[in-house]
Amino acid sequence: MKPMTLRIPIYFACTITCILLCSILVVDSSAQERMSKKQRKKQEKEILASRLFVEGQKYMMLEDFDRAFFYFDKSRFYNPSEAAVYFKMAEILTRANQLDKALELARQAVELDGDNKYYKLMIAEIYSKQKKPKEAADVLKSLMDDKTENQQQYILELASLYLASQDFEKALAALEEAEEYYGIVEQLTAQKQRIFLRQNDLESAVMEGQKLIDAHPGNATYVLALVEILFNNNRVDQAMEVVKKSLATYPDQPELFMAMFTLHKEKKQPALANDYVKRAFAHPDLEVEMKVRVFAEILQELKTETRNNLLDELAGSLKKHHPKDPTVLGILGDFEQSKGNKAEALVFYRASIAESTENEGIIQAAISLMFEQQIDFSEIEALTEIAVEGFPERPEFWFFDGTAKLAQKKYAASRESLEKALEINQDKNRQLEMMVLGQLGDTYHSLGEKELAFSTYEKVLEINPNNEHILNNYAYFLSLERKDLDKAKKMSEKLVTRFPKNATYLDTHAWVLFQLGLYEDAKKYMEKALEYQLEPSGVMYEHFGDILYKLGDEKQALAYWKKAEGLDETSKFLSEKIKHKRYYE
Repeated sequence: MKPMTLRIPIYFACTITCILLCSILVVDSSAQERMSKKQRKKQEKEILASRLFVEGQKYMMLEDFDRAFFYFDKSRFYNPSEAAVYFKMAEILTRANQLDKALELARQAVELDGDNKYYKLMIAEIYSKQKKPKEAADVLKSLMDDKTENQQQYILELASLYLASQDFEKALAALEEAEEYYGIVEQLTAQKQRIFLRQNDLESAVMEGQKLIDAHPGNATYVLALVEILFNNNRVDQAMEVVKKSLATYPDQPELFMAMFTLHKEKKQPALANDYVKRAFAHPDLEVEMKVRVFAEILQELKTETRNNLLDELAGSLKKHHPKDPTVLGILGDFEQSKGNKAEALVFYRASIAESTENEGIIQAAISLMFEQQIDFSEIEALTEIAVEGFPERPEFWFFDGTAKLAQKKYAASRESLEKALEINQDKNRQLEMMVLGQLGDTYHSLGEKELAFSTYEKVLEINPNNEHILNNYAYFLSLERKDLDKAKKMSEKLVTRFPKNATYLDTHAWVLFQLGLYEDAKKYMEKALEYQLEPSGVMYEHFGDILYKLGDEKQALAYWKKAEGLDETSKFLSEKIKHKRYYE
């Protein structure tokens, strides 16, 4: 048996050097005198042609193909009977994909020197490039029929050409011949199996797979290849027998444990299936990618006590054998989140990111949970900056980054990130666009660009007229400007109608009513806001004091102003109101 290389080209990479070393004939003066003028002229042309050929070969090696072709063509002019020059010109034209001209030149080379196999291989290559596998196969077959030297090295290419031309019988014959030459190897077996399966000859395909297993005992890859064929053809029991036979001799094959897990699941035998998957996960050498993929598949199954217990046990194996693998940490985070353990999920996600920042899905899951869990915005920003640096094409990450910066009152930086999110999104995700515009409106307002903020809010309401965040902020900011108060009232009224117990919306509506001079109505809504808000903000107390003052209850107004003192979000006039016991604006 001869060793096999993974790919044997028809020709083609090994360009024959073909440098013609033309000896300049040294003749004595008397012989020179005896040569006819015609003979001397022919000799001079041959010498010149040889020199031009060598020059062409030089430029060929320098990959200056235009100049090389020029010299080869000149060489052909002076010596049109030299086969090598046609071959080299054909080679250049083949590289340039001028296949018809190349074929003509290659044929001329063969006509001049029919014994040179490389010229014939050139023709086969051109046919292959022209998508003419049958013609290319005929050329190779003629070469292999020549028994003057061993041409078996082309058998694989011949088989491929027969396959391309759909001549399966000849392809099988060629593959059988290749197997005699190289032995039983995966590449040949796989090709034969594909042919047999196309011919609906499952038994022959299985026999080929078994031959490969027998030739390479203990190799799980070949066992799995045969199992896949059997499984896909509803031969589950037979596939099990193949696996069991291999495990009987070589019991330490975790990939085959996974195969048995799949086969027993197909047979509706969950207890046996789960036993095999546990054995597979307990094996430290099983590929992490496979473990994570299978864990994720089980995680998607219907929740049952058996499924939950299995996942708990598999998670324990993952933690034991792969405690720092980022994909493992990520899937464990998914597992905790599926159980509602969001804080634990975030711990796993952040541990995964500490090991690797390449998984954008894990980064997004972590950022979302950090916002939900109200983690400090500076910590969120540290992660969003990793996200936008690693995945700058993702508009979601720019949105998260801008939002985290906005929460920290980094308004200029927030604006930059949010506008970047819009630029990348380009109307692809309307929901994201709406969220970005909402945050941008708030950012513009904080930067003092109030008209730009209001026009941005309008864009959001064009997409969704019921956007709660925008209706609330737009109405409140208009009330602060004492601008378009009727419009502000309609927006805030819509919110309190839909959400009658939302303290924030009640506060906004009360303040719009206050600015309209509807103090009794404002008092009613502010009382509800304070009732439903567990820990009222300073601005809510201050607003209620302002309303009471306008209603003539100065004593109670002062009491609420004092409640607001020292709390967040109060106005710059609060201390003056308390000091002078009167309303300022």
